Amino acid sequence: MENKGLGETAEFCSYHPLVNITYFALVIGITMFSISPYFLAVTLVFSWSYAFVLKGFKSLKLNLSVSLAMLLIMVIINMFFNNNGETVLFYINTNRITAESIAYGFASAIMLIAVVVWFSCFNVIITADKLIYLFGKVAPVLGLTLSMIFRFIPLLKNRFAEITLGQKCMKRSHAEGNLIRRARQLLKEVSILIAWSLEASIESADSMEARGYGLKGRTSFHLFKFSRRDIAMLILMAVTAAPVLIGAYLGVTNMYFYPKLVFPQLDLTTALVLLSYVILAASPMIIDIIGEYKWKQLDLNM
Repeated sequence: MENKGLGETAEFCSYHPLVNITYFALVIGITMFSISPYFLAVTLVFSWSYAFVLKGFKSLKLNLSVSLAMLLIMVIINMFFNNNGETVLFYINTNRITAESIAYGFASAIMLIAVVVWFSCFNVIITADKLIYLFGKVAPVLGLTLSMIFRFIPLLKNRFAEITLGQKCMKRSHAEGNLIRRARQLLKEVSILIAWSLEASIESADSMEARGYGLKGRTSFHLFKFSRRDIAMLILMAVTAAPVLIGAYLGVTNMYFYPKLVFPQLDLTTALVLLSYVILAASPMIIDIIGEYKWKQLDLNM
């Protein structure tokens, strides 16, 4: 788990798709409407922690590089294009650079980073067959579109790696030679990738049409069954999410940045709402860690 992560072998991944998507809808939705530094800190820590459990050390490097770029871009953009706030730090020409605009850009960036990391966890837990199961009957086009979107980038990466390996076997590589030769070879590999992807998409469309996808009365095979543990997990999510949603409605998860910074008080109500969100956000990670421990104990006993 420390090196590669649990991936789709995670215990939470074996739960019913309705449980999986309900969890991510709650944590992502709460994150998008929480600008309080307390909630931003909690959601950032647990999103990164769960990404590490699912994808291992490789997630930390990717998340860190993307996060730093997003943080820098959003702070700079908000700093130069938003001149609100009463605490002026300095002037650039006629632009007022205020502490409030920098703080708001920083908080917005943290929120966006947490949402992106949660979606990276979503991409591991919610597989294509789960999306088709959830939306196949209600909205077959939406289910297919979502499954293709989340599958598209990993599929292109694998195909490009396969193309690059094939070209290396023929003594051609975009990492060798002068700049012009490397650029021409890279364009060739990208062209192969595009042609391969377009051909595969045509074959997939013909195959799905022949199998009657989207027609009325069509059924699909699945192995998902609603069990007692799924009901227990839904109850836990409802009990922990309700105080957070009520708190968000009452403004507990909010913070005022303009005209001056007003930090929210960490009173008993805020602490209880924050504790509820901690339990909600940490529950799948705890389930996965316990499940992995049980599997290791079973292997040792065998």
